[in-house]
Amino acid sequence: MIEASDNRIAFLLLSPLFGSIAAYLAGRISERIAGVLASCAVFFSFIVTCSLWSELQPNSSFALSLGTWIATDHLSLPFGFVFDRLSAVMCLVITGIGTLIHIYSVGYMAHDESRPRFFSYLNLFVAAMLTLVLGSSLPVLFVGWEGVGLCSYLLIGFWFTNPEFAKAGRKAFVMNRIGDLGLMVAMFALFAATGTLDIKALNTAENLAKIGPAVGCLAGLGLFVAATGKSAQIPLFTWLPDAMAGPTPVSALIHAATMVTAGIYLMGRMYGVIELDPFVPALVCWIALGTAFLAATTAIAQNDIKKVLAYSTVSQLGFMFLAVGAGEYAVALFHVVTHAFFKACLFLSAGSVIYGCHHEQDMRKMGGLSSYMPATCIAYGISTLAIAGIWPFAGFFSKHAILDGLALSQNPYLLPWLSCIGWGAKVVALLTALYMTRSFVMTFMGKYRGGASAHPHHSEGDNKAVDTHSHTPHEAPLVMVAPVLVLALLSLGGGYYLSHSFLPYLTGTGVGGGVLPLSKMGSDHELGFSGILSGSLPGVIGIGLGVVLFHVATALKDSLRRPAGLFEWLFAGKYYVDEIYDAVIVAPLTFTSGVVARALDKGIVDGGVNAVGRISEVSGELVRRATTGQVATYVVMMFVAASVFLGLFVQK
Repeated sequence: MIEASDNRIAFLLLSPLFGSIAAYLAGRISERIAGVLASCAVFFSFIVTCSLWSELQPNSSFALSLGTWIATDHLSLPFGFVFDRLSAVMCLVITGIGTLIHIYSVGYMAHDESRPRFFSYLNLFVAAMLTLVLGSSLPVLFVGWEGVGLCSYLLIGFWFTNPEFAKAGRKAFVMNRIGDLGLMVAMFALFAATGTLDIKALNTAENLAKIGPAVGCLAGLGLFVAATGKSAQIPLFTWLPDAMAGPTPVSALIHAATMVTAGIYLMGRMYGVIELDPFVPALVCWIALGTAFLAATTAIAQNDIKKVLAYSTVSQLGFMFLAVGAGEYAVALFHVVTHAFFKACLFLSAGSVIYGCHHEQDMRKMGGLSSYMPATCIAYGISTLAIAGIWPFAGFFSKHAILDGLALSQNPYLLPWLSCIGWGAKVVALLTALYMTRSFVMTFMGKYRGGASAHPHHSEGDNKAVDTHSHTPHEAPLVMVAPVLVLALLSLGGGYYLSHSFLPYLTGTGVGGGVLPLSKMGSDHELGFSGILSGSLPGVIGIGLGVVLFHVATALKDSLRRPAGLFEWLFAGKYYVDEIYDAVIVAPLTFTSGVVARALDKGIVDGGVNAVGRISEVSGELVRRATTGQVATYVVMMFVAASVFLGLFVQK
């Protein structure tokens, strides 16, 4: 592949970085300008991305090196960046969707007292994610990897005066650090085997032969552990639902355009290593299916509109990892893009609902909002159909491609179970349509249950966004509605457009220069009527059940609650995974650390230091008492001492 140096990559990276600084400093003078500067910074990066993407030729890429970063006898590593087809797709999503989220945030955070800090963090988040996807080597990628982890901590705990929200930020930070250990292990193993950490070099046939299946298995597992942290898979998924503590635009940015897609990107970028041992992709597939099912069933019993969408994200990430496990990396990235469309739309629509209902998040206190918020209702409905996998909405094409890719897998560990995994994925698709229909019905259909005189419920922390409207629901301002409608259009038609171009673009079919392996489905994946019908069927069944149970025949739902009580308890309690972690991991560690603190730290370390001080104190006191200032006393002491020494001398 031909690499051409291009300084525009620097502008792409530095624009949100400088925007972060400018938004904070200028915001100290005028809070209103912070959001404008931050939005312009990300939009400028989007323009630069489009410029580079339009000039990206087959079998070529753009590169930028900022000089040698690490230089030793065994390793010379530049601080370099590469803009190729895969990073181009990710940069378009990050900057494009990121721009819409920034514009939306101008309206959503209009009354918050900490806007400059918020937009500074938001721009820094985008800069870190761009560093991650553009890094030419694993250490440079790791800089961005840690950067998005830091920014997620800052943004999830943005309203840090609320102890629960601050705790959610810490939880995200700690759980991601656990995943980061896997990435470090993978880097050490790969460097020991090949002597390089350049991503392109690691995927060459020569270096893959040096790595071999054994080291490849270790490195592949390390990469997957890292991905489970960032992309919220079992067992490191519990931080993502708690990330709802941050402002809703943060949820949209983390869940749709940036952080949670980093694990999928890493697996795609390192596909050569992942496939060295077929056990690794098989394990990825099984964990992905378990995660998707667990999250989907949990979402059914949630009443917080943002928690429903949070568990939905975990489940959809499971679909992406199913594609990775089947070796369909381009298909996984396809779902990353379509998911960015409809999930950003869903979160921003939910944010408009929360804003219009005066920061109420409980769907049981909503209902009938279609008459109050028609634009938001339409956008949420379109995105619901997209995530449910209904043709011709965006999610249909990527989900259908995932299911088809699973059926064509040649992994020896998966071959006996492909039918089982495929049916499991279809069940999850049905559950997705069911819980999303439930959220739509509870929010927009029926009668409004909040009450016109109800006091606003500030469930989003210390946000001071109190508007001057009455307590009846109302549509969000245009600056919030416009980005939502743009995302709704992408959720409607984006999948159909990409279905004819995305896989060939990333795999280089027909033109050469692909950055991902060719899909087993080929480049011309056309769907007939039967394919459209079978692909939409799980979603249609799920939507039908949702409408019947939650809108048409609610008495039937109530009659089913008693026999399904155990499942409702399990789902509503989120499988009590957090409680299990607290009992099995957190409590023993807390107890052990307490014992160590008392016995080792206070008993030995502090005890030793204090003993030295006590000895000095006692000896000083003895010397002080002997120092009387009387000559006669000193003469007697000298006589006694001389007598003792003389006696010892005589004995010898």
